[in-house]
Amino acid sequence: MVMRGGQIDQSRSLSVMSIHPSQRRLALPTQVVWDRAMTAYDFGAQHPMSPVRLDLTEALARSLGLFDLDEVSVVPPYVADDDELAAVHDRDYIEAVHFASEHPESTNETRGLGTEDDPAFAGMHEASARLAGGSLAAAEAILDGSALHAVNFGGGMHHAKRDRASGFCIYNDAALAIQRLLDRGVARVAYVDIDAHHGDGTERIFWNDPRVMTISLHETGLQLFPGTGFANEVGGPDARGTAVNVALPSETQDAAWLRAFHAVVPQLLGAFEPEVIVSQHGCDSHRLDPLSHLNLSVDGQREAALSISDLATRLCEGRWLATGGGGYELTSVVPRSWTHLIAIAAGQPLPVGAAVPQRWRDYVQEKYGAVAPEVMGDGVDIWWRSWEVGYDPNDEVDRTVMATRKELFPLHGLDPWFD
Repeated sequence: MVMRGGQIDQSRSLSVMSIHPSQRRLALPTQVVWDRAMTAYDFGAQHPMSPVRLDLTEALARSLGLFDLDEVSVVPPYVADDDELAAVHDRDYIEAVHFASEHPESTNETRGLGTEDDPAFAGMHEASARLAGGSLAAAEAILDGSALHAVNFGGGMHHAKRDRASGFCIYNDAALAIQRLLDRGVARVAYVDIDAHHGDGTERIFWNDPRVMTISLHETGLQLFPGTGFANEVGGPDARGTAVNVALPSETQDAAWLRAFHAVVPQLLGAFEPEVIVSQHGCDSHRLDPLSHLNLSVDGQREAALSISDLATRLCEGRWLATGGGGYELTSVVPRSWTHLIAIAAGQPLPVGAAVPQRWRDYVQEKYGAVAPEVMGDGVDIWWRSWEVGYDPNDEVDRTVMATRKELFPLHGLDPWFD
């Protein structure tokens, strides 16, 4: 149950569409970046980062009519050029990606290319630069006012650093979008990363930039790649307090995850006052994901997206750019989670009890030999207990939240115990 100031809030029912501000049926001009060419980002049949997840997300969103909504425009990405990529990546690294793309048998461990996580493949540069171009196009749509919300579910390559590939990520499209927003005059950008893995690449790129607040909620680095993202990592000397990390214990479930989110994110974003929110929606936090140990549901991931949308509405006049990210349960989890994201961005959230179209289920069976779920949610209870109820020192999640609040809240004039 949710507690508000010590009272039970009976109005918050998360299993159906309710009074959540982001769930009102409003026509929101939304750009979705998509082209089948995005599936060329393909490390091979045995690699977890399969383009199947993009194919099935597009097919599910289309079968539910989301791309036919009047407020939604579907636009193809473009291949970002080297000058654009150099906004956040070193020129030498870009040249190394070009070389690996043309010589896929090569290995460059210094640049993270040709490794087990990031094997080189023919055309890798173009495929990676296309995902980057998708998020740059999304940023431009928000800047020129043609879209209030923009979604690049093929993006979210948050581990890529300035000078090297990492964790299935070649070019950091989210960082490129943030830098584009800054270069076009946006004063402050907030980046919210809800992938199971720490958003280390994006954080590091803006580590000492006070114009960008990076917030990452992830499984603790004591258990999961990349082994970073602890509460005391708070930003560089010129930007202390702009790197925020909530390192959640393994097996964290929906209610505890949402409690942590709402105990940290709204308060810090309210203090930072961003003009645009960029979010990364890796759905590898799901209980079925093979590469992490969190225990969320599609229902919980949907609620997180609703909450981020709500924050964009309250703090940024709605300006919100959402990307995909991790997620390796290809047929059951990723397509539903990111289809919910698209629907929320369009202002037309789908109930978790909505039926999955039979034609999509047939497509999954015929093309991939998998049995798809029948409804858009997992049918779980995601009531969460608000921080106002009080801090429990015996609760591992509460200790994690308090560690982050103690490190960050005083830097923004907030009280870690009460705000």
